[in-house]
Amino acid sequence: MAPYLESVKSFADVTVTDAGVDTLEFLEAATGLVGLFDLLGSPAFIVVQKDIKGNITKVRARYDAAPDKSATLEQLVENEKGEKKRTATEGLMWLIRGLSFTCKALQNAQANPKEEKLSLAFTKGYEDSLKTFHGFMVKQVFAIAMTSCPYRTDFFTKLANDPNGGPSVPDDKLTKDLDKWLAGLENIVQRIETFYAKGKHGEGF
Repeated sequence: MAPYLESVKSFADVTVTDAGVDTLEFLEAATGLVGLFDLLGSPAFIVVQKDIKGNITKVRARYDAAPDKSATLEQLVENEKGEKKRTATEGLMWLIRGLSFTCKALQNAQANPKEEKLSLAFTKGYEDSLKTFHGFMVKQVFAIAMTSCPYRTDFFTKLANDPNGGPSVPDDKLTKDLDKWLAGLENIVQRIETFYAKGKHGEGF
């Protein structure tokens, strides 16, 4: 084990070319992100983790079923277009929304380093991403999760620490690494959101 950002694949290292976002590298980075919610230390975030994991599974299942047609996320969606259920297309759509929430929440936290109430950053991130797609009951679940956020100091200490007792990441390096991780994530989220909008791939869900 190592400090969180050193133990998972960074979204900044996911290959993105004119052809699209590398599917396997993206799935690896997204899988790593799931562990971030463990650091928040609240069982209220289990619903978020479960949703992200479920959508990762849907996209991976499609890749495994047709790897030659799924090298990039864009190719995967395009090649599922004519099918009746389009399970992976729907899964990726919701996965990107979940990643957008996480990205915006942490960007808010990075932009306001003196604000100890992490719940404010996550609430704003939720309002700017997932909230518009949720019904009343799901909004209530997320509202509970937001109020369960730890204080900033506690969360960032966990983010910097090595769970096996190794050296912690210095604050300046943690800030730099997290900014880079978030910039890579934001780039992918915006790219896939634009792809879905232009191709109307989210219609019917």
